[in-house]
Amino acid sequence: MAHNIFKGLGVALITPFTIDGEVDYKALARLVEYQVSNGANFLCILATTGETPCLTREEKDEITEVVKQVNAGRVRILKYCGGNNTAAVVDEIRRSDWSGIDGILSICPYYNKPSQEGLYQHFKAIAEASPLPVVLYNVPGRTGVNMKSSTTVRLARDFDKIVAIKEASGSLEQVDEIIKMKPDRFDVISGDDALTFSMVASGAAGVISVIGNALPKEFSRMIRLEFRGEYEPARKIHHTFTELYSLLFVDGNPAGVKALLNDMGMIENVLRLPLVPTTIKTKQKMAEIIKDLRI
Repeated sequence: MAHNIFKGLGVALITPFTIDGEVDYKALARLVEYQVSNGANFLCILATTGETPCLTREEKDEITEVVKQVNAGRVRILKYCGGNNTAAVVDEIRRSDWSGIDGILSICPYYNKPSQEGLYQHFKAIAEASPLPVVLYNVPGRTGVNMKSSTTVRLARDFDKIVAIKEASGSLEQVDEIIKMKPDRFDVISGDDALTFSMVASGAAGVISVIGNALPKEFSRMIRLEFRGEYEPARKIHHTFTELYSLLFVDGNPAGVKALLNDMGMIENVLRLPLVPTTIKTKQKMAEIIKDLRI
């Protein structure tokens, strides 16, 4: 029976671009090495934070190869494959080369707003087609539909391939309900940096993090402390990041974390339309916080 292998700090990998707007594969390689060497337990590639809707098929394939080569099997890789056309997602799963990939992250269908039964049937089809473990992704703020805890638990119980959910509903009550009712082999993973401390304290297995792109060592330390039951030092790290959490997303994701990485000298501060860089004011505020961080 399959168990969840995606635990601890997962980094929702950004896609760096050159000044000319091309994918910066050299910067990508540096980023992967930085994260793997500084505490990341797994990498989540080609999802929301990676600006994936604005990438070509060729770019996505090349990004996948670069990540696999630099990682060289050191940490697990979770790759996004999702959409709001069930047949198309299933077809992509069947046609894709999944070598070197450890699991599939798949989002609740967006825009067409399925019912709870529609969500169940969508993920049933994905689970039956997937050669790899599947992590569900519930993010109502982006999809327009919330997968209820009862539906999540039903899927977890019915399909061995479904091993976890990236839960970004923002509801700690919903997280508690899933953790209370889920089978032992299934885990909840935080999809919200700001709620990670509380979710791990409630029994979540880790996070798929945006801030981890820039600060993997600090954020992974917080999670490891919690896993050991050392909540006071973990809480201090969490509180250190409180203002940064909100600034990261005030101008949209991944604008905030790209500004941080730019200040660190790791990437150009470039996004692809319709996304634009964070405001100068926000960028300056984040730079001041990072300068003062002493964890």
